[in-house]
Amino acid sequence: MSEVLRFPAEWEQAEAVLLAWPHQDTDWAYMLDDVRKTYGHIICALSQHVKVLVIGPEQPGAEYLPDDTVTENIIYVEMPTNDTWTRDYGPLTVDVDGLAALVDFQFNGWGLKFASDKDNLATMRLCEAGIFKAPRINRLSFTLEGGSVESDGKGLLITTADCLMSPNRNGGMSRAEIEDCLRADLGVETVLWIEHGELAGDDTDGHIDTLVRLVPPGDTLLYVGCNDPADEHYESLSAMKEDLMALRRPDGMPFNLIELPLPDPIYDPDEGIRLPATYANFLIVNDVVLAPVYNQPVKDMHALLAIQAAMPDHKVIPIDCRSLIRQHGSLHCATMQLPVGVL
Repeated sequence: MSEVLRFPAEWEQAEAVLLAWPHQDTDWAYMLDDVRKTYGHIICALSQHVKVLVIGPEQPGAEYLPDDTVTENIIYVEMPTNDTWTRDYGPLTVDVDGLAALVDFQFNGWGLKFASDKDNLATMRLCEAGIFKAPRINRLSFTLEGGSVESDGKGLLITTADCLMSPNRNGGMSRAEIEDCLRADLGVETVLWIEHGELAGDDTDGHIDTLVRLVPPGDTLLYVGCNDPADEHYESLSAMKEDLMALRRPDGMPFNLIELPLPDPIYDPDEGIRLPATYANFLIVNDVVLAPVYNQPVKDMHALLAIQAAMPDHKVIPIDCRSLIRQHGSLHCATMQLPVGVL
């Protein structure tokens, strides 16, 4: 009898969230104090709702954790890390006949752009340390990052062509061959591809979690829009909106679409390049949503209202992510939810 395999949605019940603590040997070294404060606020917010699994060569200092942090919900595991983007090297949890299992895909630094030798071993090391009770499924022969896929938990997966078809991830695999891997490894039935959309300064080749997000119960998409013809994103994001309008759910119906604003341009103060700030990089965990904001009162407010409208039963918690965006990521990129049954 064959196994029933299912890729849960992010909004299903989580037991913990995985993060990596920034340290001196990461790209955060030049602004370590600032980014640790941001991580402290994220850990604090999460600790009030779930356990927080923190990895890295050193544990979070008490000076970075706000007073209302539920410290008994923090689990620290010492291990070497290259960087802190656990969304892309943490395990993807699947449901196998009702039990959690951890799919450990290859992480190669977003198409061989950055060192990843330590991060690629994180899931295996956590299993060896006895932190995970769920079994590990070795899929290191296939490169896949958590930020590149969105699931509705019912067999639908949405991704972007620019990322998954990148030649530095899975060589010359065809789209059909990649879909076969997604079906075999994650149990998905329908794969929807978005052909357009990428943010300036993005190192991921257009991860879906920077552009378009599924929200419960799975019939609505929150997406980044651009209404300024003078903005460099206008053509690409307008074409992406056309892609989304043409998508159909497995029942043949179109998705409900809710637009998120594009943050005002944020530039790297040293290099002068535009950074990939996005409001789509939120984290849904149980009954709350942690949403990135960028000290842009009007845009931040519009984004928070859109997220709240899409998920009226969730509490939306804003987190200032101006430090995270300095290294071309944001809140969702820095976290990976771990469903019940993993720890």
